[in-house]
Amino acid sequence: MNQSKETLLFQFKNNTIDYKKEVIAGITTFLSMAYIIAVNPAILSSTGMPIGALVTATCLTSAFSSILMGLYTNTPIALAPGMGLNAFFAFSVVIGMNIPWQVALAAVFVEGLIFIVLSLSRARESIVNSIPVNLKYSITVGIGLFIAFIGFVNGGIVIKNDATLVGIGSFIDLKVLFTFLGLFFIVIFEQLNVRG
Repeated sequence: MNQSKETLLFQFKNNTIDYKKEVIAGITTFLSMAYIIAVNPAILSSTGMPIGALVTATCLTSAFSSILMGLYTNTPIALAPGMGLNAFFAFSVVIGMNIPWQVALAAVFVEGLIFIVLSLSRARESIVNSIPVNLKYSITVGIGLFIAFIGFVNGGIVIKNDATLVGIGSFIDLKVLFTFLGLFFIVIFEQLNVRG
């Protein structure tokens, strides 16, 4: 029996391939991740990096890593820049510590090399397993709250206040109203189990 290249590459069985389902799944995955094309450059451009280069880098790294994931691991998982780490990089490292973004990027590159070595030597698994479960959960919650805070700042709900550090934005501002409207619909759709 003559098998196609994709059947051999992805270990499909001829009787289980549903190309329509595969295409719909791919489009759905892309649409659920497309916001990263705008959000990642918006966050990182606050450090002074050129936004055009950031859009290009976001698209290329997402495409390359997702294709590599499919070809190397035979797993249909899309990869893209993480929203928690880019916010930490921009607001805590570059802006908060006054470190030039070029130096911070070099540190990320070195960190990536160290991570590869740790992963290949299986030391990463030992390190991850030694972290208490409660600490893992609290890190996840902390990253979520940090991202939510950045969203509230960008939406105008949270503003700078010299006396209390943060304050509440004006409710007559359309930006704030639309942000609240978006949050309202998110809660409603979540309660109704609307798939998005």
